[in-house]
Amino acid sequence: MKRELAMGVNAVAALLDHSPERIVRGWVSKSSKRIEKVHETLLELGVPVEPADDRALDRRAAGVRHQGVIVEFRASEPLGLGDLQTLLESASNPLILVLDGVTDPHNLGACMRSAAAAGAVAVVVPRDRAAGLTPVARRAAAGAAELIPLVAVTNLARALAALADQGLWRVGLAGQGESSLYQADLAGPLALIAGSEERGLRRLTREHCDQLVCIPMAGPTDSLNVSVAAGIALFEALRVRST
Repeated sequence: MKRELAMGVNAVAALLDHSPERIVRGWVSKSSKRIEKVHETLLELGVPVEPADDRALDRRAAGVRHQGVIVEFRASEPLGLGDLQTLLESASNPLILVLDGVTDPHNLGACMRSAAAAGAVAVVVPRDRAAGLTPVARRAAAGAAELIPLVAVTNLARALAALADQGLWRVGLAGQGESSLYQADLAGPLALIAGSEERGLRRLTREHCDQLVCIPMAGPTDSLNVSVAAGIALFEALRVRST
């Protein structure tokens, strides 16, 4: 396993809660009661912890907001298509989020956070030309990177075809969608698909959607940040599936 850094109280706390055995060492500055609690837990687990001032943490974080705590951990590899199929087989009414070439790690992290909160089974991304689980993405996910699997696939169109074979209805978010998100059938096994920050859904991805929907907007803007659009769609699906 390769080693990576996790930064921020929520990201480190999620590692402590779900995968403490993967933490190798930590650096903390005692700047709040929450950080002191994280520090105590790391020591209780036998993790070597070095005190560090904010300047030293800033250098190690390389621009990522760390909130006074950083840990080095053994990072697990993203899951593959076969793993996703296993996850879907074990879920009674699965919901997944598919991101078509989202390259900003802040957006990936925010999408993972919303997907975890909405009860999604997984977040699916292309293996190439898309953001991965960098320290920035983990920080933006605020712990959700340890709660929901990230699945990286070699060919997104082929993965979407496989989702259809497993009975998922594939709904793509597009500004030119033929119907409103609020008219879509979101109750059954569902894959919500959101496009990249600049281009939206690629042509081949659109062709593998069962339905293209738009999010109605009353104001002058005609588009939303991908993480905002994904969050709206995920929680509309949650609302429909909870009634």
